[in-house]
Amino acid sequence: MAQVEKRGGLLRKSSASKKPLKEKVVLMYDEIFMTEDPSKCSPRFWEELFLMKVNLEYLEGKLESLDGEELMKIKDNINCLFQHCIQALGEEHPIRVVNALQTLCALIRGVHQKNKSTSGFDIINMLMGFDKAELCMKNLMESLDSLLCAEGSESLKSLCLKLLLCLVTVTDNISQNTILEYVMINSIFEAILQILSHPPSRREHGYDAVVLLALLVNYRKYESVNPYIVKLSIVDDEATLNGMGLVIAQALSEYNRQYKDKEEEHQSGFFSALTNMVGSMFIADAHEKISVQTNEAILLALYEAVHLNRNFITVLAQSHPEMGLVTTPVGPVPATPATPLGTTPPSSDVISSVELPLDADVQTSNLLITFLKYSSIVMQDTKDEHRLHSGKLCLIILTCIAEDQYANAFLHDDNMNFRVNLHRMPMRHRKKAADKNLPCRPLVCAVLDLMVEFIVTHMMKEFPMDLYVRCIQVVHKLLCYQKKCRVRLHYTWRELWSALINLLKFLMSNETVLLAKHNIFTLALMIVNLFNMFITYGDTFLPTPSSYDELYYEIIRMHQSFDNLYSMVLRLSTNAGQWKEAASKVTHALVNIRAIINHFNPKIESYAAVNHISQLSEEQVLEVVRANYDTLTLKLQDGLDQYERYSEQHKEAAFFKELVRSISTNVRRNLAFHTLSQEVLLKEFSTIS
Repeated sequence: MAQVEKRGGLLRKSSASKKPLKEKVVLMYDEIFMTEDPSKCSPRFWEELFLMKVNLEYLEGKLESLDGEELMKIKDNINCLFQHCIQALGEEHPIRVVNALQTLCALIRGVHQKNKSTSGFDIINMLMGFDKAELCMKNLMESLDSLLCAEGSESLKSLCLKLLLCLVTVTDNISQNTILEYVMINSIFEAILQILSHPPSRREHGYDAVVLLALLVNYRKYESVNPYIVKLSIVDDEATLNGMGLVIAQALSEYNRQYKDKEEEHQSGFFSALTNMVGSMFIADAHEKISVQTNEAILLALYEAVHLNRNFITVLAQSHPEMGLVTTPVGPVPATPATPLGTTPPSSDVISSVELPLDADVQTSNLLITFLKYSSIVMQDTKDEHRLHSGKLCLIILTCIAEDQYANAFLHDDNMNFRVNLHRMPMRHRKKAADKNLPCRPLVCAVLDLMVEFIVTHMMKEFPMDLYVRCIQVVHKLLCYQKKCRVRLHYTWRELWSALINLLKFLMSNETVLLAKHNIFTLALMIVNLFNMFITYGDTFLPTPSSYDELYYEIIRMHQSFDNLYSMVLRLSTNAGQWKEAASKVTHALVNIRAIINHFNPKIESYAAVNHISQLSEEQVLEVVRANYDTLTLKLQDGLDQYERYSEQHKEAAFFKELVRSISTNVRRNLAFHTLSQEVLLKEFSTIS
């Protein structure tokens, strides 16, 4: 008997020369693509169609092959198919429902794909007809809502979410997707919340639900009232918010795990041996090769939750004990996503095991720790556009956290100490820190460590000015809280001061190159004002009097850098160039730093001369400093502890529009409707009562 091949909806005998036979479902599709009503000749046409296994490829391909005029000729049949799909969603037979859902996906994608070309017909009219669109979409959304909230098949729920993601992402710019007006009117918000609050459904569908919500929140968010924004901002149910936090934590943890695996693979591999042999000459190249695709979709969901819902802030510190245990996954862990935004969800098997223990004793983790570890990875390399976007979004999220009173309360809480193992960029001049030596500290120390790490590692030709500004703003906002609440944080402030002074030195040594692209005086002013903050209010928040002495020691020790900065800004502020005003602000801001240098330097030189010491030790300098505070005069500077609060609409709208466009494209590209084979479905439905 000749072997039968199946390809593109055709059944072909490989040894025969006869015309290939078509599958019945393909013949039925062909009837729909005729101008006649297919149910005229066979009254049970629509009933039979939804018992047939869907051929997505053929249906989408057929729609795309027709030009606009040909498609308009069969508009009535397309409308009819769309309506019968919606009717089939109410059927008791689950196979009909599955086939209807898959057919709807193919229809929506096929018609939208067609609209991208030169034809320009209206999609809503093509799919449903203007006169019936409102009722059609109302029935569709109600059916999807019922399926998502019912206690029935998980496969059906999965397909419902995939259909909704398909509906939302068919256009790159979701705000131009007119069909979403009906999704706004007929909300499925409560259904999404139900999935997130119910552990079994959250494990199966949490990822798709969270990504769907993040996208819906971004539909025309600046032009009109978006009900999903309003509803998300007032959610206060603990189980729902924790469920959402858990889904985000799992996805970020999966990324962290993949990165750690790749890092270990590199360290034990041939490349590591080669690097050791030739020294650290190629250390940057070695780092660049450890690349796991970023996940902006889940990061956007975290941002929207933190930005819109004040109750979600509590979730950041919520312990996830089930994430602290490492178990062996039942199924294969997903490989690195093939597309740039990693929109593939982590496998459900990994859901309780993705967070690696932070030390040998396995300590409890939380969403904030997982997020900080994620940020420490993606912020290492900002040369790649997706990582740059990810790094920027991480800093925006940290900005929102640093402004929140409650978030600051738990960040600075002495009773909530954690050992946070941040990833550090390999650099020639420093050794890799031993993870086990990390102390347990309040979480704000990890945030400050992350900011210091960023400052130290991104002084390069392609200078990420925007990220540096955000980084300094985060530090400033944390200091404002510490000053306001008189929180004496035991932190190695010297590392921050040293990083800031090195950044000033970098700005000065690259003045010409950087000024061609950036206003470096904005950043210089922010850095100088951080020092002014420590000088003016340090006695209220630095941990000990000796910490305040060390601040003065560091300023005096590095006085040459501040003198050079003063010379540079004075030169530019006395010229009539474009930087006159910006440079003069820095000149005025340096008044107290210069007063400290000019007051103590002569006294240190005098002390050295009297005692016949060529080079003073740190302790001797500190002795001079302590003895001469009384005669130091400083000017009171206003507004050091004030800042402009974060505002998305006025400053970040363009960034988020571009980000959402990128996420939408990748979610669409990653949507897989072939994951549910007919055999799997039949097996599942045979057990449904």
